[in-house]
Amino acid sequence: MRRLLLLALVGLGAQLVDGSLGMAYGVTSTTLLLAIGTNPAAASATVHLAEIGTTLVSGASHWKFGNVDWKVVAKIGIPGAVGAFAGATFLSGLSTETAAPLMSIILLALGLYILVRFTTFGLPKGNLGKPLRKRFLAPLGVVAGFVDSTGGGGWGPVGTPAILASGRLEPRKTIGSIDTSEFLVAVAASLGFFVGIGSENINFTWVAALLIGGVIAAPLAAWLVRHIPPRVLGSAVGGIIILTNIRTLLRSDWIDAPDNVRYTVYAVIYVVWAAALAYSIRAYLANREQERLDLETALASGPTDDEKAATPAP
Repeated sequence: MRRLLLLALVGLGAQLVDGSLGMAYGVTSTTLLLAIGTNPAAASATVHLAEIGTTLVSGASHWKFGNVDWKVVAKIGIPGAVGAFAGATFLSGLSTETAAPLMSIILLALGLYILVRFTTFGLPKGNLGKPLRKRFLAPLGVVAGFVDSTGGGGWGPVGTPAILASGRLEPRKTIGSIDTSEFLVAVAASLGFFVGIGSENINFTWVAALLIGGVIAAPLAAWLVRHIPPRVLGSAVGGIIILTNIRTLLRSDWIDAPDNVRYTVYAVIYVVWAAALAYSIRAYLANREQERLDLETALASGPTDDEKAATPAP
């Protein structure tokens, strides 16, 4: 019973973070299952089965709050499902330890870009509103879906930073669209695992516990992402990406850093991340106050000559 309660709490916390920042449900939940002795394929299958429910509720919640771009969902979700099914069916037994550090370097670079860009300048607006092309989203979806099913998580960590870095979709819609399209990935991966390993290795009670926690958190996360300012949200996402991928690199065979080195690096990252978030919040509040003063000044000065000329005579 204690283990089931822990799984439910992990599902709740993981979905709260995932629905707010566009990543971490799979990685967090799979890590716990592996820590208690579940084999990798069964752990990934368990998480993806739970994600069918959590992503459905999360997607509906994001849609309700206007956080979803359905064109992006279709362009990235369908290729993502193909990649997830292939990974789960044919490659679930293949270790991704060799590829993980290389992927982490790429994601780390994207995370640094996002953290610096959003913290320093706020939401990039040069490309905002421009369409995201299928030739960009389709390969991204296949790779993210493959990594997600073989690694027990990765749809958000791969998809979210790549779309954010393009500057074409605001953070809340990036996160909402990634979370919504993950439903297709979860269904495809689950089908692939049923074909590859069957259902006998899956503990459906654990699936239910993770699902219940995630379903409870999904609507709250969708509400949060709509109300958190884009500048602050971008800084938060950037920090999560950096921390996650630094952890992967330091624990990989490439580096295999000792505990004292890893904990020191983590502490430095936390301090820098906290400072970046504080700066983003102060800058956002200052900009909002300036906008309020500008509006009051404009109202006090009355209509401009152009506005007077455009006003029809009585």
